[in-house]
Amino acid sequence: QVQLQESGGGSVQSGGSLRLSCVASGNTSSSYCMAWFRQAPGKEREGVAEIYIAGGRIYYADSAKGRFTISIDTANYTLYLQMNSLKPEDTAMYYCAAGVAWTCGRLATASFSYWGQGTQVTVSS
Repeated sequence: QVQLQESGGGSVQSGGSLRLSCVASGNTSSSYCMAWFRQAPGKEREGVAEIYIAGGRIYYADSAKGRFTISIDTANYTLYLQMNSLKPEDTAMYYCAAGVAWTCGRLATASFSYWGQGTQVTVSS
């Protein structure tokens, strides 16, 4: 079992920045990759960015490329998402997720076994 706790969400104006954090605890050795997902009201949960814990391979959704940066501090089991140039369409609940090796690399909700409770990001125009 892996427990994930997100933080760093909030309300910003268009063009602003936020840095999300996700602290992993429990059996962290069971996870091979971690990712950020988001879900807006009335929409499906979508992948934002994914990173391999050991190898550092990174995947970004097209909507995140050039604006968001995913990183991980393996010593403290903390995942980060630096979000710059935020747009109103980025408004969503952001979730941290962890997966096992054979499901990594897809940036798909079904590929991840563990989920945090989410942190709200609201971007006003």
